[in-house]
Amino acid sequence: MSTPTAAPAAATSDDPLARERAHLASSRAALRAMREDVEALDISDVTANWVNAAALAHQIDERIKALADLSGTPLFFGRLDYLHAPGAEQAEGAEGERFYIGRRHVHDAEGDPMVIDWRAPVSQPFYRASKKDPMDVGLRRRFGYTGGELTAYEDEHLSDPEEAARTSRLLQQEIERPRVGPMRDIVATIQPEQDEIVRSGLGGTVCVQGGPGTGKTAVGLHRVAYLLYAHRERLARTGTLVIGPNRSFLHYIEQVLPALGELSVQQATVDDLVAHVEVRGSDEASAALVKGDARMAEVLRRALRSHVTLPAETVVVVRGSRRWRVPAYELEEIVRELLDRDIRYGAAREALPQRIAHAVLVQMERSGEAPDDRVQDAVARNSAVKAAVKAVWPAVDPAKLVLRLLTDAEFLAEHARGVLDEDEQKAILWARPVRSVRSAKWSAADAVLVDEASDLVRRTHSLGHVVLDEAQDLSPMQYRAVGRRCTTGSATVLGDLAQGTTPWATRSWDEALAHLGKSDAVVEELTAGFRVPTDVIAYASRLLPHIAPGLTPVASVRENPGFFDVRASAETADVVAACAELLRNEGSVGLIAADARVPELAGALAAAGIGCLAPGEETTEQTRLTLVPASLAKGLEYDYVVLDEPQAVVDGEPDERTGLRRLYVALTRAVSGLIVTHAAPLPPQLA
Repeated sequence: MSTPTAAPAAATSDDPLARERAHLASSRAALRAMREDVEALDISDVTANWVNAAALAHQIDERIKALADLSGTPLFFGRLDYLHAPGAEQAEGAEGERFYIGRRHVHDAEGDPMVIDWRAPVSQPFYRASKKDPMDVGLRRRFGYTGGELTAYEDEHLSDPEEAARTSRLLQQEIERPRVGPMRDIVATIQPEQDEIVRSGLGGTVCVQGGPGTGKTAVGLHRVAYLLYAHRERLARTGTLVIGPNRSFLHYIEQVLPALGELSVQQATVDDLVAHVEVRGSDEASAALVKGDARMAEVLRRALRSHVTLPAETVVVVRGSRRWRVPAYELEEIVRELLDRDIRYGAAREALPQRIAHAVLVQMERSGEAPDDRVQDAVARNSAVKAAVKAVWPAVDPAKLVLRLLTDAEFLAEHARGVLDEDEQKAILWARPVRSVRSAKWSAADAVLVDEASDLVRRTHSLGHVVLDEAQDLSPMQYRAVGRRCTTGSATVLGDLAQGTTPWATRSWDEALAHLGKSDAVVEELTAGFRVPTDVIAYASRLLPHIAPGLTPVASVRENPGFFDVRASAETADVVAACAELLRNEGSVGLIAADARVPELAGALAAAGIGCLAPGEETTEQTRLTLVPASLAKGLEYDYVVLDEPQAVVDGEPDERTGLRRLYVALTRAVSGLIVTHAAPLPPQLA
């Protein structure tokens, strides 16, 4: 492998870098032409009505956005020189064909490819080819960029047995490049083990266990982009969704998929999914634990089915001069059959009048009449049938059902018998009566219960693929809520058991996947750390035996060990000085502290004239410091981090184990350097 070749002072036509720059310029011009062709489309005479015209116009707008040439984003980042022409199903061409690998497909006026989409089969060797298995690639070239300008290249001759394999310096530089602003894509740096997960099929669910800096979030997002490429028509019909832990996190990742040309993927938190009621309250940890337990699903099912009463009276249907009677015992058989089928409450309620009407039609046919479907529908709408359905199978409002369970001790005890003990029932009962659903102070856990009840009444719409990030913090009931959104689709589950910081944090992926309804999912583990420096991850890994025994520590593959320092500080001014010191470097800086210390630190920074942002606000060249409460640090990354008072982070949680996990998260947010400041003694687990 050659070392990166920088641009000479005066490039000539014989200079490889000059030729690559020329190809980049031509590719950008071709992309611009593709966009102009779409903008020039005239659809005034090709649609039958305004609805079709609006739909087509929207598709064209989306296509124009997808063809945007983003400033500062390299159009291609690699090149493959094949020894032989790839298979006909991949690409046609002469022997030794050359392909430029980039974020999207670009073709010239004749339709010949100038840049190949990184997701295409012909691009796969860029990520997986090696000296041991060159995959018919003679040369792999990586490109280095500065501010969108191609400034260097690096060659790897995979077919040359004399050239020793070595780590790509451009690859390392791209991984370690300072970051300002939101998360960016990693298409230029995807590793073989990551690529296997990214390109796994749509039919199966994949769970990725990955420690800090292993790229699990990026892998999940790039898998969505790959699936949209490989199964675009299917996913266009069924939809895709990315679920993150909070709004700050979603804002941080929101530019990744658009940079890859994918604009249709929805993003939400679990709270967004279950927003049937307004959340204005909160729970004690003991109550939240019970409400988040999967056993609550059975309590809700029992409570809902209790509304069904077996009929005691005959239904008499009058049609003209005839009276048709459906006796109580026959009605009971119909109701029991629907109960035994265990279908959705609402679906069964809609089926009941049709079943009663069918019983009437059978009597009509026996008497010599020839009724059709219209007669059956008319009988189903008969007032007597409607009255019977209302009495036997009444409509139930999911929110009112949950409210009654949480406020009526007798009702809860009746349906939680043998499922929840008395202490658990007391934990979730509200102390004060509530008049209505609207006036209730619902908690986030209550909203999940309402979502469960809503699904018991009527089936939740299922999407084609769902990505669930930071999954280790979900309760079993939250897993069920997500699982309802992909019952007929697949999922990518991302998380780290060592970073679980909720009282109900996931204990094992097998258990979590069972609650999700995806017990057959494949669990993959990423252990190579690309983001966190060696010294930092080694220090943080001292906590693993105490928070996740048996979990494989992350092994950093970074050549640069990074900057790491632990400092005893007597006062807040020392913390501010550490921030000022790190701000002299290029890139973003995060000051992470226990939530209770954030106001004091914000005041100290303001007094020192140092501006700071809140998590989720986009950093700029002028303001590169973010003040991060420890509770919101998960999933975020900064070039440099100052971690204030580790023991305060631990003490800010309800128990030591959760506090140590929160500390583990905070310690692993740095990409290039970390300063730990403390006045109080460090937690003994870090010794």
